[in-house]
Amino acid sequence: MAIYAVWNNKGGVGKSYLTFQMSCEYARQNPNKTVLVVDMCPQANSSTMLLGGMQDGETKLNEIHVQSNRKTISGYLENRIASPYLSPRTGATYLTHVASINSQVPNNLYLIVGDEQLETQASKVARATLPGPADAWRTVHLWVADLIHDIKTSWNHEDSCVFIDCNPSFSIYTELALSASDRLIIPFSADGSSKRAVKAVLSLVYGVQRLSTDPRSEFAINNEQFRLRVPEIYMYVGNRLTQMNSTSASAFKTVVDEIGDEIWGVWQTKPNAFCIHPSGAPTPVSKKTFKAMFQHEINDANTASVVSNALGIPISVLTSGRQTVSGKTIVVNQSQLDKQVPNIRELVEKIE
Repeated sequence: MAIYAVWNNKGGVGKSYLTFQMSCEYARQNPNKTVLVVDMCPQANSSTMLLGGMQDGETKLNEIHVQSNRKTISGYLENRIASPYLSPRTGATYLTHVASINSQVPNNLYLIVGDEQLETQASKVARATLPGPADAWRTVHLWVADLIHDIKTSWNHEDSCVFIDCNPSFSIYTELALSASDRLIIPFSADGSSKRAVKAVLSLVYGVQRLSTDPRSEFAINNEQFRLRVPEIYMYVGNRLTQMNSTSASAFKTVVDEIGDEIWGVWQTKPNAFCIHPSGAPTPVSKKTFKAMFQHEINDANTASVVSNALGIPISVLTSGRQTVSGKTIVVNQSQLDKQVPNIRELVEKIE
């Protein structure tokens, strides 16, 4: 079982959309595996898409949120706050079977629903790392790992794959998500702020310093002290890349190359921060082979992407033609699907 965190220290790069598409396509390509999405973002966008899109999914999300026994990630964390240093082993009770709500997704896909209460819980979670036993920081940072272990145990440790949709900010619940993960997928858009955000990821998680005087993040320091794993970089994904004309294509390529150079630089000094894939593949020996293994690009499908998001229909099974979104008829062109569907399928084929 592999656990993938989908994170960049920047909003608007399509993390939730990518989590939705990857998890659905992975479940479709691997019908004999059980697939889990853990939504660790307070906006719960991936949950909304999985549960049926911006209208039906939002309605279902609200129904789940108002239940007295909150079957969400926040419900689980509230349980852990009450028992911070001893796992109640209740994680599996927070599962939602997605296909029972949204028939458009594969039957082998499950969800820990996202929740806006993550924001208000953050200070409580952080406080739990301070008092108590000497390894309180380590124990609290394994809460989400415990959740996934509980679920895996309830599935009798059958073959599975987990995707964690992270919040862009480097908050305590983002730290918990990263501490639960084996591998990291870094989405980015082709702009300067994405380049800065990728630098922040490398600094905050892996302790990469631009200057010897730069302070290291407490997360990186504590991970070393308590010998907690950090996820290995599995892939960086240029998401929703648009190429309108030769000028914009050149501009996009420049930014993508600069971000690639940044990550290539880390590979040269910290190769152990990366996950070679597929298992047993030769180690990259040049920038070209490094890029072939670790870089992937997703084209923007424009209207088709919007419709897929709004209706909770994975883009790989979305059909061209007229679709109704919020009472309005929208036409999805096959050419739009042809831009992105092969990208998503190829990306997921690289995920073990």
